[in-house]
Amino acid sequence: MPSWKLVSGLSLAFFGGLLAIAGIGYAMVGIPSENAAAKSENNVYYWEDGSQMVATGAGTNRQNVDISKIPQAMQWAVISAENKSFYSDSGVDPMGIARALANMARGGDTQGGSTITQQYVKNTYLSQEQTVSRKFKEMFISIKVGTKLTKQEILQGYLNTSYYGRDAYGIQAAAQTYYGVDAEELSPSQCAFLAALLKGPTYYDPVDNTSYDPAATKAKNTERSKYRWSWILEQMHNDKHLTDAEYAKATKKYPMPQGLKATKGMTGQVSYLVDTAKKYVLAHSDISRTEFDKGGYQIYTTFEKDKVNALAKAVKKIEDEKIDPEKRELDKHVQFGAASVRPKDGAIVALYGGAGYENDHFNNNADTSGVPVGSTWKPFVMAAAMEYGTYKDPDIGVSPLSKYNGNDHLKVRNNDGTYVLKKDNSVFYQENESDYPWGYISLRKAMEQSINTPFVQLGMDVGMSKVRDVAKASGILDQSFETLNASFALGTSTPSAIRMADSYATFAASGKHADPYSVTGVKKDGQALSGFDKPKVTLAMPENVANNVTDMLENVIENGTGQNAKALGRAAAGKTGTTDSNKSAWFVGYTQQLSTSIAMFREDPKNSKLLSMNGTAGEDSIHGGDIPTSIWTEYMKAALKGDNDPGFPDADKIGEVQDEDGAPSPTPSITATPTPTPSATPTPTPSPTLTAPSPSATETCLGFTCEDTGGTDSGGTDGGTTSTPTATETDSTRGNANGGIFGGSSG
Repeated sequence: MPSWKLVSGLSLAFFGGLLAIAGIGYAMVGIPSENAAAKSENNVYYWEDGSQMVATGAGTNRQNVDISKIPQAMQWAVISAENKSFYSDSGVDPMGIARALANMARGGDTQGGSTITQQYVKNTYLSQEQTVSRKFKEMFISIKVGTKLTKQEILQGYLNTSYYGRDAYGIQAAAQTYYGVDAEELSPSQCAFLAALLKGPTYYDPVDNTSYDPAATKAKNTERSKYRWSWILEQMHNDKHLTDAEYAKATKKYPMPQGLKATKGMTGQVSYLVDTAKKYVLAHSDISRTEFDKGGYQIYTTFEKDKVNALAKAVKKIEDEKIDPEKRELDKHVQFGAASVRPKDGAIVALYGGAGYENDHFNNNADTSGVPVGSTWKPFVMAAAMEYGTYKDPDIGVSPLSKYNGNDHLKVRNNDGTYVLKKDNSVFYQENESDYPWGYISLRKAMEQSINTPFVQLGMDVGMSKVRDVAKASGILDQSFETLNASFALGTSTPSAIRMADSYATFAASGKHADPYSVTGVKKDGQALSGFDKPKVTLAMPENVANNVTDMLENVIENGTGQNAKALGRAAAGKTGTTDSNKSAWFVGYTQQLSTSIAMFREDPKNSKLLSMNGTAGEDSIHGGDIPTSIWTEYMKAALKGDNDPGFPDADKIGEVQDEDGAPSPTPSITATPTPTPSATPTPTPSPTLTAPSPSATETCLGFTCEDTGGTDSGGTDGGTTSTPTATETDSTRGNANGGIFGGSSG
């Protein structure tokens, strides 16, 4: 047993060592300066070729003000809300630091309770890293600050170095950004609002911040902001910092701030390119939004300036030709979103996010959710059928020549033979856009003319979970999927334009998939940061499955609803899509070099709900084969100018003919020179009153491929009606994609 003298000696030595370490640490740290913190820099973004795109951030939106210019109401608002004992405490919260250190040891949330002094110290770091060494350094500096600076100096520094969102650092920038006034002109009510932002502008700024977190919707943010604003005023009143009369006046009306504004350089498509790249950086690093917005980063992107300009020019050209909001009421609030991705790589080379921040359009239409993709989803159904077969024979893929009933208003069957029911237990009927009597037609023909009923039943036969799995492997994010009911096959899901371009790039690359990316590298202080390697390429589906889908989608352009894309003048594949009540229209198409998606929709600016486009552009309805395809063709002509035309790999015969139950038999066998049997392929007689395209009288099969003849293919449908098997229809509301295009809450 050690003697008491030895124990006492060791204890004294231990505590003496701690005191010595603390003393050395205290002596080595310096007092932070709000002026040094104000030297934050801009972030600089670069085009794919290395030339500078834009410099933006808080570097030019920062101005320190003296405490005498900061309203007493602002000073008391932050004290009452965050640190009531500010004027009496030592500036350090030992229990808060202990909690933070314990959390770090457990690998949990590193935040602990902090005084205003500690927050000021943390703000002056250009690094917000959460480490034990940083916490100790913060503690030592806070102790020194508490003994060397007056409380007024500390409070001034805190208010001048805090981040209020919207690239606004410091109270002066915040006052100008949110209310267009100098800090000294802020009212007590406005001060309480700005103090609420310090809890986290992503969640307390009453605008849509879902690009950073899907929970940060405009409605939820407004609710949170109003609650904390009201609570802060109540605390100020309780703490005797507002008189009864001042409190009554301040709480009379919520001080709604100004709307978002474009900052220097953030105009045109650059604003959306920066938005996309910034989200990518935050999703692929441990950099916090606050730290990133302090600036000093160089971000190297995949965006090609000539293609970005070509895409914007294509949208503007077709929009000017077709859309006239001054002439037609139904042309108001029309929106476009688009993206262009390189197959086998995933690089986003161009996107179109909207009219630009300078036109008060802050949602990035290339990377939003809430716009159903309609019949552009059908290729995933077909790919799943080719790869997995149906419940009747899951070991054999389904041939594109398999025949399904293409008539309108059909009952949809479950695998056990029962009919799909709606919520009220009535039978669910699937509709087509027209009531044309197609009869039993090949899936190839159904894809060509975008007929709904065959693909809904095919999806049920294959299993909607298999369709989802194929779409997910191709690049569609989980949060985009809607309920796996019968209408899932018709594109009720809402992936972004970026994700749709990327998923179709999987077909273009013969089944190989790479996640979309917009940043190739990030540097800080001359040092390259990790986390920005190219995404890995994976095999999303068998090569021949992808090639057969491409073969079918080439036919869509050659003979079907995508014929406007034939003007491209080179081998291309694509699919049109239109949704319920004509609320959105899409065209997604590709060559081997580029995959591009175009989305068109109308939305109510008050609530972001989608509006019908019936009557827009002077047309009864808008289809994916119309304006979206025209924009796609215009852009792809410019983007591919001078490139060769490699075409696509040949598609080998796949699967076996597996006709839907009830199809007429026998099914013609496929030979090199088949002779179609008229009785095996019914020839419906078009009614004189119907305007849908005439179906083929026969199908001439070349090898494994059927080329339809005997009818005209112009004016086909886009599969415009995606009837959901529920009793009522729900309006779609558009928002930013959950986790952006990259997934994760910080995306």
